Amino acid sequence: MWCSGSKNNSSRRAEYLARSQASARERFLFLIAVSMSPDPSFDSSFDSSVDPSVGSSADSLTELTNAVCKFAEQRDWDQFHNPKNLSMALIVEAAELVEHFQWLSRQESDTLNKEQHEAVSMEMADVLIYLVRMAERLDIDLLEAAQKKLKINAQKYPAEQARGRSDKYTRYQTEQTRQNP
Repeated sequence: MWCSGSKNNSSRRAEYLARSQASARERFLFLIAVSMSPDPSFDSSFDSSVDPSVGSSADSLTELTNAVCKFAEQRDWDQFHNPKNLSMALIVEAAELVEHFQWLSRQESDTLNKEQHEAVSMEMADVLIYLVRMAERLDIDLLEAAQKKLKINAQKYPAEQARGRSDKYTRYQTEQTRQNP
């Protein structure tokens, strides 16, 4: 995991080893923080060729998946990217996303300032990256799965029954059973 060419290698490794006395959760969160550091200078082995914003546009899930895989491979992180760890990392990032909205009113959450908007977009990016990586590891086509789920939801939540309502679909089924015994 520690790139031999990294100028920060010794300090990062020492910090990690010091944390080895910490709980497994703390070590896991530290590894996540290191792996998803948005600051390329955090690791001098950062390769801009895996950064979708440098030189090309990652306008497809395939391109993003390839970039995420290359990023992990260059750091020998495949060993850590199993479905269990990725699902845990994803939920941590989702919680960090929620944190930006905690205690805001609906109006405040609809009108984020520029700084809040950027912070939220970075948390959403973290969630997407982990989701894409997990899908790759489990060989799941996210677009196909999403289309399938939309069809299922269309059956569960028929527009004529669900329009303007936030009830769970079982409520519609209960109402329909009462109306048509």
